[in-house]
Amino acid sequence: MSETGVDAVLGALADPTRRALLDALAARGQASASALAADLPVSRQAIVKHLAILEEAGLVSSARAGREVRYTLRSQALDATARWMASLAGEWDRRLNAIKRAAEADDDPPRPQ
Repeated sequence: MSETGVDAVLGALADPTRRALLDALAARGQASASALAADLPVSRQAIVKHLAILEEAGLVSSARAGREVRYTLRSQALDATARWMASLAGEWDRRLNAIKRAAEADDDPPRPQ
């Protein structure tokens, strides 16, 4: 995943309202901004702005259904970000295991005379 893609996803995920919107879309499958706003203590206009940020980050998609715009979760951006984060975690696991092995190899430090 490109650095700008990771930045956009992590920036979008930094806001608790946007995370709540993603949770709601994961549970519902798809929903309008009005339906999503009904479940949150935020105005419909604010929800639309949050959804625009999520859409720019590739986390949701929108489609017109008559007079309504319906939003759907797009998990691909989350999957790519999770893979990137897992690769970092794997690198830190390797480093910490190397430190542990080095510390265990030095179990019997020389005694001062």
